[in-house]
Amino acid sequence: MEAKKAAREKSAFEKEEKKNLAIQLTAEAVEQLNIIESTLAFTLNVNDKINWEDLKDFSQFEVMKPAKPDVIEVSKEPNKSDLEYQPKFNILDKMFGSLKEKKAESANELFQINYEKWEEEKKEKELKNKELLEKYEAHLNEWEKEKIKFLAQQKEKNDAIDLEKEMYFKEVPAAIVDYCDMVLSNSVYPDTFPQEFDIEFNNETKILIVDYVLPSPDDIPNLKEVKYIQSRDEFKEMHLSQAAFNKMYDGLLYQITLRSIHELYEADEINAIESIVFNGWVSSIDKATGKEVNACILSVQATKSEFMEINLSKIDPKLCFKNLKGVGSSKLSSLSPIAPIIKLDRDDPRFVSAYDIADTLDDTQNLAAMDWQDFEQLIRELFEKEFNQSGGEVKITRASRDGGVDAVAFDPDPIRGGKIVIQAKRYTNVVGVSAVRDLYGTVLNEGATKGILVSTADYGPDAYEFSKGKPLTLLNGNNLLHLLQRHGHKAKIDLKEAKRILSDN
Repeated sequence: MEAKKAAREKSAFEKEEKKNLAIQLTAEAVEQLNIIESTLAFTLNVNDKINWEDLKDFSQFEVMKPAKPDVIEVSKEPNKSDLEYQPKFNILDKMFGSLKEKKAESANELFQINYEKWEEEKKEKELKNKELLEKYEAHLNEWEKEKIKFLAQQKEKNDAIDLEKEMYFKEVPAAIVDYCDMVLSNSVYPDTFPQEFDIEFNNETKILIVDYVLPSPDDIPNLKEVKYIQSRDEFKEMHLSQAAFNKMYDGLLYQITLRSIHELYEADEINAIESIVFNGWVSSIDKATGKEVNACILSVQATKSEFMEINLSKIDPKLCFKNLKGVGSSKLSSLSPIAPIIKLDRDDPRFVSAYDIADTLDDTQNLAAMDWQDFEQLIRELFEKEFNQSGGEVKITRASRDGGVDAVAFDPDPIRGGKIVIQAKRYTNVVGVSAVRDLYGTVLNEGATKGILVSTADYGPDAYEFSKGKPLTLLNGNNLLHLLQRHGHKAKIDLKEAKRILSDN
C-alpha cells in the first residue's frame, strides 16, 4: 500500500512539474512575441549616438606582477672566539700540559669541521638564492614585456578611435559610413535576426544608402502557447495562424525600417545626412525551385527634416511607411521583389576594359621591370581571383600619371566587405610614407571601407607606422609573389635587374 501511495504521489508531482513547465514555456513564447511587437518602441528610449569614450579600452593589465622570492638566510659564520670553540681546562689539564694541548686541538678541530660545513651550506644556499632570483627576473621580464605589449595595443586601439572620431567630425565620407555602421551594429535584436547591412554615403548629395538584410519568415517565432495534456501526458504547442503570423511579420519589417532610419538620424550629431534610402532585402528559399533567392522587398527614402517631425511612439508603422512613399508589396510576407529607389553605386566612368596577363608569366619574368600597363592588369586579375571566391568583382580605372594602379574591388560580404581601393606601385626603391598617405586620402575621398597598396619593393618603417590603426593593407614584393603562387602562377622580382633594364629604356 505504501509503495502504491508513493508512486501516486510521485506521478502527481511529475504532472504538476510538467504543468508548471508548460506555463513557463508559454510565458517565454509570449515574451518573444511581445519583443517582436515592440521592435520600434524599444529604440525610442535609447540614445543612439555613439559614445566614443565607451569604445575605448581603459582596462587594467590584470596579470599579477611576480612576487620577489624570499631569500634563504645563511646561518651565522663560525668564529674561533665563539664560546663553543674555547677549551675548558680543569686542574689536571693545568698540571699536565699534554692534556691541555689535546683539548685545544679538539676545540680547533671542531671549529674547522663546523666551518667547512658552514661554507658548504653557504654555497648551497647562495646557489639556490641565485636560481630563485634568476627565475624571478625571467618572470618579471616576461611580465613587463606582456604589460608593455598590452598597453601598446590598448593605446593603438584608443588612438584609432580618436582618429576615427576626428575623421567623423571632419565629415570624411568613409568615417561617416563607419559611424553609421557602428550605430546599426549597436542596435539590439533577437539572435535569430541576420542584422547584416551595406552602407554607402554620397558626400555631394548627402544621401546615405542602406542595403539591409531583413529577417526571413523562418527567423521569426510563431509559438504562442504550450499546453500540458494530462490525460495523454504530452505537451501541445499552439502556433499563430498563418494570417496572424503574416500580419506580425509585415509589421516587424516596417518597424525595423523605421527604427533603422530613426537610429541613424538620431545619431547624426554633425548633421552630415540629409536623406536616407533604406532598401530591405530578404534571403529565403523559393518554395517552387528549392533554391535560395535574395530579393529587395521594400524601399523608402526619407529626408531628415520630414522624418524627425514624425512622432514614432504614436504611428502605425505600415501607414507611416506608405506616407513616406515607401515602395513594397501590400503583403511583404509574399517576399515579392521590387526595384530599390536608389541602388548602391557599382558603376564608375573611370573603369576601363580588362585583359588577362597572369597566364603569360613564368619564373623568368621580372615583375619590377614589366610594362606598367601589364602590371596594372596583373594586379587587377590577381585580386579578381581573390574576390571572386566570395562573389566580388574588381574593376580597373584609367591609367594614372605615376604609372601606378587604381583599381576598385566590390566585396559583397555585408559585414567585412564594401568598396575597396587597390593601388599598385611598380617600384624598384623602398616605398615611402607619402604613397601610403596618398592611398589613405583616396580611401577617404572614395568613401571606401579599405585600401590595399601593392608594391614590387618593400616599405619603409615610416610607411608601416602610418598605416597602423587605419583600414590599410601593405603588400610588398614577397607578398605579391606569394599571391601569384597561390593562384598557380610564377614570376620573380629582381630590383637590381629592373633598375638596369628601366635605366636602359
